[in-house]
Amino acid sequence: MSTRQWGVLLVLCGAIFLEGIDIAMLNVALPSIRADLGLSTGQLQWVMSAYVLGYGGFMLLGGRAADLFGRRRMFVLWLGVFLLFSGLGGLATEGWMLVAARFVTGIAAAFMTPAGLSIITTGFAEGPQRNKALLFYSGTAAGGFSIGLVVGGLLTVLGWRWVFFAPVVLSALILVAALALVPKTPRPEHPGRGAGQRLDLAGGVTVTAGIVTLVLGVERAAHTTPGWTAATLGAGLALLAGFVVIERRVERAGGTPVVRLGIFRSGKGALVRVNLSGLLLAAGFFGFQFLAVLYLQELRGWSTLETSFAMLVVGLDAVLSPTLTPRLVARFGNARVIFGGVLAAALAYALFLPVAADWTYLAMFPSMLLLGLAFSLTYGPMTIVATEGVDEAEQGMAGGLFYTSFQFGAALGLSTATAVNVAATSGSSPAELLDGYHAALWVPLGAAVLGAAVGAFGLRNRTGREAGRVIPPSPAGAPAGHDAPAAHSAPAAHGASAAR
Repeated sequence: MSTRQWGVLLVLCGAIFLEGIDIAMLNVALPSIRADLGLSTGQLQWVMSAYVLGYGGFMLLGGRAADLFGRRRMFVLWLGVFLLFSGLGGLATEGWMLVAARFVTGIAAAFMTPAGLSIITTGFAEGPQRNKALLFYSGTAAGGFSIGLVVGGLLTVLGWRWVFFAPVVLSALILVAALALVPKTPRPEHPGRGAGQRLDLAGGVTVTAGIVTLVLGVERAAHTTPGWTAATLGAGLALLAGFVVIERRVERAGGTPVVRLGIFRSGKGALVRVNLSGLLLAAGFFGFQFLAVLYLQELRGWSTLETSFAMLVVGLDAVLSPTLTPRLVARFGNARVIFGGVLAAALAYALFLPVAADWTYLAMFPSMLLLGLAFSLTYGPMTIVATEGVDEAEQGMAGGLFYTSFQFGAALGLSTATAVNVAATSGSSPAELLDGYHAALWVPLGAAVLGAAVGAFGLRNRTGREAGRVIPPSPAGAPAGHDAPAAHSAPAAHGASAAR
């Protein structure tokens, strides 16, 4: 890669690092936020889910906006919005104010992130160069998550509001660098330029409403009647069905839909599998992470800093993805490596399932280590499969689809784990709290098992190549990088939220 390409890549990596550190810092600050603002477990979950919903709900719209109106323009504009509302979150004095700020911050990330990803997938040649850039890019998110865990613990000691103020400084630096280094590009040309250049707002609003309604139905399931839950879930599914109808109508009229439905037929089903696998991977990880933080801090009484260091090993994927993952994919193919990573996640959750009130960290360590391995084997290859072989004019759409799946999964995982935890917790004694955790820990395990079942359908090719070239081994001395969302949180990515 040229010096100019490295400069652009570092700016984009700075943005994804920002998302990772933002989500991770918020994760470890949740108990402090709960204590200061007097939030219940359900309300606390919405501090995370608001970001995830804004992120996942508007991601498709953001990806298409990058394709239509210019990737650099969308990246820079929404990075500025991210900066502003991150700071406003730190000024919140009520729970609803914090939730609202996180929702808008998630929307900003939804426009910024697919724009950044599509700058990479259109600015680097498909094959070894792009794969190297993507692994470096996704690895930076893992580094942000790992560093965010520790930094979040340190900042929370000073006050949880610093968790929101710190990203403001980093955002400002990245914004200045982006204006200087990311080159301006002409607005992409599309067939039917008149109608085709109009953003499909009806489709974007409908899919966002559908996602929000579905997650609301799951989150409230433990607090309301079965009839209300069924009605809410039915409304969410109806909105998603309406989204499909809108997209078909827009495409027939010669416009540019948020999602061109024909894209799902590419790669002989590989695109559908990788998006569904990403959804289930995020659901398991975000649900597990939320429960693990509550267990360590509220049941065990660990400090935020102790919790940060306990989760730090999950960031191992930042080291493994640029070193181990390319070699494994070169030998076994994307599908097999992804499948192995999902199995590692399932094993991690299964090992944590019998957690007791007196477990040592040594007993928890295998689960944390396996999660780091799982992300190193899944997230980077998933990103490559999700964008490889897609036309340049639709790279934003492809990236938006993958990130939407990931964030939608994160929201559902958080909501489901919270609902099960609340329903199964009958009191506030250690034994009763532990009963709630034990019941809710089945949620991430179930998601991982389903993810493995989906991934198994992609193993029919001997090479495991489903959507183009495999990743060649990294040359000696190649730059490092990888991950989530989120773990993402977390993402994220909150960050896993994100996110991870």
